[in-house]
Amino acid sequence: MNPPAPAADVGIGFRSERGPVLIALMLTTGLIAIDATILATAVPSVVADLGEFDQFPWLFSVYLLAQTVSVPIYSKLADTFGRKPIVLIGVGLFLVGSILCAFAWSMTALIVFRVIQGLGAGAAAPMTMTIVGDLYTVAERAKVQGYIASVWAISSVVGPALGGVFAQFASWHWIFIVNIPLCLIAGWALVRFYHERVERRRHRIDYPGAALLTIGLTALMLGLLEGGNAWAWGSLQSIGCFAVGALALAGFVMVERRAAEPVLDLAIFRRRLIASTTLVSLGVGALLTGVTSFVPSYLETSIGVVPLLSGLAVAALTLGWPLSASLSGRLFLRIGFRSTAVIGSTIALVGAVALVVVTPFPSPWLVAGVAFVMGFGLGWVAAPTLIAAQASVEWNERGVVTGTNAFARSAGSALGVAAFGSIANNVIAANGGEPTPDSIIPASAAVFIATAVIAVLMLAAAAWMPRDRVQSPAAAAQPAPDAA
Repeated sequence: MNPPAPAADVGIGFRSERGPVLIALMLTTGLIAIDATILATAVPSVVADLGEFDQFPWLFSVYLLAQTVSVPIYSKLADTFGRKPIVLIGVGLFLVGSILCAFAWSMTALIVFRVIQGLGAGAAAPMTMTIVGDLYTVAERAKVQGYIASVWAISSVVGPALGGVFAQFASWHWIFIVNIPLCLIAGWALVRFYHERVERRRHRIDYPGAALLTIGLTALMLGLLEGGNAWAWGSLQSIGCFAVGALALAGFVMVERRAAEPVLDLAIFRRRLIASTTLVSLGVGALLTGVTSFVPSYLETSIGVVPLLSGLAVAALTLGWPLSASLSGRLFLRIGFRSTAVIGSTIALVGAVALVVVTPFPSPWLVAGVAFVMGFGLGWVAAPTLIAAQASVEWNERGVVTGTNAFARSAGSALGVAAFGSIANNVIAANGGEPTPDSIIPASAAVFIATAVIAVLMLAAAAWMPRDRVQSPAAAAQPAPDAA
């Protein structure tokens, strides 16, 4: 089922032979990237129209839940039937979800339709990274990651701005309507320009494994996302979520050991490179949550910064990321994946420690500078570790490996939301129970200290990556640099 190795010397720019496919992948990535930032600025408008303020956090939780739990299944299907049908299913589901969201008549309906969007994102986002791994050599992929990362950088600015404009001058419905032409263009470009050859053979689909994995991940993610928010950590709902999740995942492990074609071959985690890069992705997700979720409330509550300015301070992180991601290729081609990831993790750790140091002195400019440093470090971590993992496997495992990387980052975000939120709530409760400057500054400091601890663990995971050159048929077709 292995497609031919990428052709050499055909260029990677928009005018190259693969340029139209690259544009299609950037458009597909843009759907997910803009959606990640556009809705937050329009929440007051949505609540004013639909009501039910207490339910609006579910707009984000159910989307993240649907996206995260579906990634491993989509990834296995992509390794079985090819990337193209899966990415088109993702774009199609995102289109249907966007149309339904645009015409939602209640908060409950909007929440349900966000699940459909999340299921689309679960297919589209990791498939773009997988297709990049199929089409480009390791050296080329370093530059292509810069193109993909630039989409996230642009979206971090365009998304909130569009959301604010639609909410203030038009209607929140346009937040979802704008996705419709983007989905249609991205889908047409993928159909028209992206072609793959997949060997057709009979497969034994692991339905029990897929069902148990979905149930287990859904229960655990729901418990992590809503524990301490929708219900208390010690409540029956919370205990039930974790109990069901643990039992389902235990059953999943047993089923996978006997499955002819497991939905997730757990043996891949015996490989040190896959295990270490997965742990790094967990750390990246948690670090992102620590900054993007808590910095705005820290600045707005402590010194009264307007939401736009606090958002721009956070956006500095997503500006540093693509800059370093686009440069990371030159570095890891010379010194290896592991050394590049260690350098990036060290820079991110410096930024995390600096954030702790400046917390007693709230300033959007100081925070923006620190966030840029953290983003610059993470760009040298995320891209090289993903490329290293992809280069270590053949075509029929690349989807699962890429999906595992994406899933780990989402799981890290969910764990971060739960852990950091609990820390902040406890500190605020110990300082009067109200979000005032006297309570929010020590609460934010505690969260940022926890973020620095995560950065230390991420550095340790990066240092655990193997030194040896990746050896596999995939590596032969796409020569990987020494991962020393």
